[in-house]
Amino acid sequence: MRYDIVIIGGAIVGSSIAYYLREEGFSGSIALIERDPQFAHAATTLSCASIRQQFSIPENIRLSQFTLKLFRRLTEEFGADADIGFREGGYLILAGENGLPILKANHDAQMAEGADIVLEDADALVRRFPWLSAEGITAGAYGRTGEGWFDAHAMLMLFRKALRSKKIDFITADVTGIERQGDRATSVSLDNGETLEAGTVINAAGPNAGKVAAMAGLVLPVEPRKRNVFVFEAREKYADMPLLVDPSGIYVRPEGSVYITGGAEPEEGDGPADPADFEPDWPLFEEVIWPVLATRIPAFEAIKPTRAWAGHYDYNTLDQNAVIGPHPHVGNFLFANGFSGHGLQQAPAVGKALAELIVHGGYRTVDCSAFGYGRVAEGRAFRELNVI
Repeated sequence: MRYDIVIIGGAIVGSSIAYYLREEGFSGSIALIERDPQFAHAATTLSCASIRQQFSIPENIRLSQFTLKLFRRLTEEFGADADIGFREGGYLILAGENGLPILKANHDAQMAEGADIVLEDADALVRRFPWLSAEGITAGAYGRTGEGWFDAHAMLMLFRKALRSKKIDFITADVTGIERQGDRATSVSLDNGETLEAGTVINAAGPNAGKVAAMAGLVLPVEPRKRNVFVFEAREKYADMPLLVDPSGIYVRPEGSVYITGGAEPEEGDGPADPADFEPDWPLFEEVIWPVLATRIPAFEAIKPTRAWAGHYDYNTLDQNAVIGPHPHVGNFLFANGFSGHGLQQAPAVGKALAELIVHGGYRTVDCSAFGYGRVAEGRAFRELNVI
């Protein structure tokens, strides 16, 4: 089999690329390879499914703003019954005295991009959210509009369903090798014994992206990092609660009648995850998260944990930012990797950008040049400071 484009990874990033290739008028053959067609272990479906504009880098803000605009016109794009349960509850990112300069600098970048984020001191925050304790808090940035959470699986299925009418070949397999001849990737080998000749290869393999790049003899500093999410019940229901991020990095938000929380993994010792390890680390909830929640929201001193899950981030060890675009020396091998936890919200924009690059020869809607592979080759970090 020969394909003009072979996309490795069929979750939200790969599906978005395939979708926008057709939307931009690409008429060649496309193969979309996915080893886990139920997406049981996909970063897409195991994420907390949130969208924000509170980043430190303008390019990241623009990527998420593209997706926000898509959310606003889902029915126009995908049909009258398109619904992902988007709840525009906002983000509230808190900072103590030490974190205030970064919070202010981030806020300046967000305001310059037109985001509806208000920066308030501790007293104003408590007036806005009476359930909040401002102990150790100097200020917080609150997204009044344009931020919130949604159903990740529903979003993925919108794209996958739309692809069925766009002449995409869905292939269920694991990639075992990538053949290169000089400065071109020429074919992709699968664990079912098939080999796909390829005009262009796109790496959208999520947490497995580093290994996929290595198959082509290329270095990509992306590895799986395990992240735990815990669900708990509380007597108090705060309908106005945004996704709150404590200065410790621990976050909490409502999810229907319950709450979800995470962010307790320590930086020290945080390394590559065992690809088979999806068991929640319950001690993190008991020993790290619960004390923080009880301090920040006093009513959460009495809560009942109910369940948990663990997923894997596609973590870019260089700068926790995406790598987007072609390899400078292997020009037909493209990256869409290393989102470090914000890939779901940025995937449609990245799909659109890469489709424009392939079809038109350049970025048109969102310029992703700053995310290019060149910085990886140079070891030059393009660091996102607001990683959750």
